[in-house]
Amino acid sequence: MAFKKDSWLVRGILVAAVAAFLAVSVLGVISSNRSGGHSSNAASQAPSTDRATQLQGEINGYTAVLGREPNNQTALRGIIDAKAELGDLEGTVEPLERLAELNPTVPEYSIVLAQTKQQLQDLEGAAQIYRRVLTQNPGNVSALDGLVQLLVSQERTEAAEGLLRDTLATADQSNELNPGSVDKLSVKLLLGQVFVAQQKYDEALTIYDETIAEAEAASPSQPDFRPTLAKALVLKEKGDDAAAQTLFDQALAMAPTQYKDGVRQLISNNTAPETTGAADAEESIDEAVDAEAGVEEIEAEEAAPATP
Repeated sequence: MAFKKDSWLVRGILVAAVAAFLAVSVLGVISSNRSGGHSSNAASQAPSTDRATQLQGEINGYTAVLGREPNNQTALRGIIDAKAELGDLEGTVEPLERLAELNPTVPEYSIVLAQTKQQLQDLEGAAQIYRRVLTQNPGNVSALDGLVQLLVSQERTEAAEGLLRDTLATADQSNELNPGSVDKLSVKLLLGQVFVAQQKYDEALTIYDETIAEAEAASPSQPDFRPTLAKALVLKEKGDDAAAQTLFDQALAMAPTQYKDGVRQLISNNTAPETTGAADAEESIDEAVDAEAGVEEIEAEEAAPATP
């Protein structure tokens, strides 16, 4: 299996904040507000006829509520969730834009909107939203991740690298003004992935060694597992299977309990015989990431004031 400039195979693990794998999806922020408890996988599976009819009825009901209360956020979230489950991503854009406008201090809505536009191939619109979020919060890892991923997919790796280096250059100043606003380790992991996208493996390994040392210094008893896992993936890609396996074992041991299953599956996908092909392996990695995604974003959204 080879890294591709447009695949971003291990993005969720490498970039994730410690509390979550950080792969925002439309349903990742919204679905916790619905009683049905549908997972984000629902958006990729066509609902049954009965379920589609039920969802359309919900949309009609929420639309009626918005006719009376245009700013009713419960109704807006309900429409987004229902349309996403129906596979109507385009139909989620307008209510997402309204939610983002109503909640300027909750960047998760803007990030979900940007990701939705990205899926719909409105790349310029997505980039504008990511940049707007970063203007307000230069260290927002979700927005950095989204914009960097977009730039890499367009083969603009130098722009992606420049964005991340600029963020690191101003990180100390940003953290002085707003402590903890820029997670330098996460930004460096993103930079490592840009190097990987360019097949600059030695530069990626250098930055991963640096972040491993920083993680151990920051928390000797339980260092952040992500740099170790990232280095293992690059060593595996370079064909150093023995060294990679040692680091895979270390990363799994260091990972918090709630992330062990996702890490274990990612390791399995990268160490299993290549009988299913790179595309199937990539799909499995994405599923592992999605299973753990959105924790911080959901918590932030639930903590925000909501209009009844």
